[in-house]
Amino acid sequence: MLNTILIVDDNRNVLAALKLLLDREFRQVVALPSPNTLLRQIEQCRPDVVLLDMNFSAGLNTGNEGLFWLREIKRLYPQLPVVLFTAYADIELAVAGMKEGASDFVVKPWDNDRLIATLIRTCTPEKGTLKRKSQNESALFWSDSPAMRELRLMVEKIAPTDAAILITGENGTGKTLLAKEIHRLSARTDKPFMTVDLGALTETLFESELFGHMKGAFTDAKSDRAGKIEEAAGGTLFLDEIGNLAFPQQAKLLTVIQQRTVSRVGSNKAVPVDFRLISATNQKLDEKVLRGEFREDLYYRINTIHLEIPPLRERREDILPFAERFLTVFAEKYHKPTLKLSPDAARKLMGHPWYGNIRELEHAVEHAVIVSDGPELQARDFKLTPPMAKDNAQKITTLEEMEAELIRKCIAKCGSNLTTVAATLGITRQTLYNKMKKYGI
Repeated sequence: MLNTILIVDDNRNVLAALKLLLDREFRQVVALPSPNTLLRQIEQCRPDVVLLDMNFSAGLNTGNEGLFWLREIKRLYPQLPVVLFTAYADIELAVAGMKEGASDFVVKPWDNDRLIATLIRTCTPEKGTLKRKSQNESALFWSDSPAMRELRLMVEKIAPTDAAILITGENGTGKTLLAKEIHRLSARTDKPFMTVDLGALTETLFESELFGHMKGAFTDAKSDRAGKIEEAAGGTLFLDEIGNLAFPQQAKLLTVIQQRTVSRVGSNKAVPVDFRLISATNQKLDEKVLRGEFREDLYYRINTIHLEIPPLRERREDILPFAERFLTVFAEKYHKPTLKLSPDAARKLMGHPWYGNIRELEHAVEHAVIVSDGPELQARDFKLTPPMAKDNAQKITTLEEMEAELIRKCIAKCGSNLTTVAATLGITRQTLYNKMKKYGI
């Protein structure tokens, strides 16, 4: 008998039925009618598996809520198996969930025997394996290409220092992973690594999010709150997409970096802060400085050391090593440990331009592993986005076709990162999901 299962479903009748069914298989069945306390419950009850519903708001059946909570679980507890639970038998949603780290997918109404078998199969086999990601474990795969060998030598040299670092490179090249690797190799490795996505941060939330606020500073400020800069004290502050920072906010950030103090919104008290600064962008900041779009003094403050990650198409010798690494990971994850890459599939991967870089390659391999049937991944298993044809504009005859083509192009450019796609297109993630479903993307 397994120890604990955590079930999250807003239908109390479903919770009651599952509790009766699973009491025979698990020593403890924890049932939640809402995901609001999900992460806290995981920390407290240490479940063997989570059975997670996909929808929690009346009238919504997109599965986006379930995907959000799935990502939160896998971010904090990557080894914890999660089985998705939905009344909508949508294979696209199933694949999306498995891409985000779900172990399996169960459709309502369920078959009792099949549900139990799925839960038992996906449970972590060893006791005590549930843990947060170790800061001493590198998540970065260092390939053996000349460009990456040179980059690695530089990282090992500068990581122990407190020098401000600017990481540049296209979307999907691994800028965030590189920042985490620098933090891991630094003397601050046991302290916080705090990430702020400036590309997703509105101007109105900038000060509150970074600097914090005092109770009553504005309408929704119901209590004192530390900002991300204070939370990074003693550790590393990673400012992602810093090239998107508006000019007025650049001056405020510069003041904090220069003075190493921060004042919460609604307070005149300056709090000393000690952090190591790493920034990242896919834009050419030197050109933005020349155009007057980015402050020159801020540019030099964040750019003591500049690290450039070359795109995957410029180091093609890395394509197959990365593909093999991803194949090993996903073959184990989806219980297909003997899978291999066929010669035809390898040739297809080598011939693709990979404008989405490593992120696109990772998603392509995962998709291929999920849909594969035989002992080898075949070329047909890889669903790759072709480069935009030069005459595509001539083939588009309606506004809807134009919109669909723009979304496809943006997805390819952003390496299928839908948060980035939505931000780039200036729409919400929900609107993006709706349009993708409408156009069959």
